[in-house]
Amino acid sequence: MTSSATDERQQASARLRGAGLKVTESRLAVFDVFRPGEHLDADDVHTRVAAILPSTSRQAVYGVLGALAEAGLLRKIEPAGSPALYETRTGDNHHHLVCTSCNTVFDVGCVVGEAACLTPSETHGFRIDTAEVTFWGLCPECSARSELS
Repeated sequence: MTSSATDERQQASARLRGAGLKVTESRLAVFDVFRPGEHLDADDVHTRVAAILPSTSRQAVYGVLGALAEAGLLRKIEPAGSPALYETRTGDNHHHLVCTSCNTVFDVGCVVGEAACLTPSETHGFRIDTAEVTFWGLCPECSARSELS
């Protein structure tokens, strides 16, 4: 294992302990399979984790993803018409761009330091913590393909 990989694993272990979770190989493997900016569904995560830990079941991956999302270590998003996606970018109120053709998801920044980027016209007594906005359209690659057609 490289020095960088060892550092990342130590950071992941510290994050797990800091969230009150037990450090396990399957939890560390889930952290290992994400690359910055990726949005993966549970099947993609399982495929990658199984390459590292072949005996890991799909159900175990679902359990790890749920625990990590519940602890705030992963963010779960649910774009309409798509399976739930997970990402490692947490702790801010960013939003997403979703391609209506290939389903690629990109992060879009938001106002930092405020709980919600948008204020609803009525709160109905809710204390607003976050606003979730999804922008839908064609990514540059799909847009270029559609112009060629």
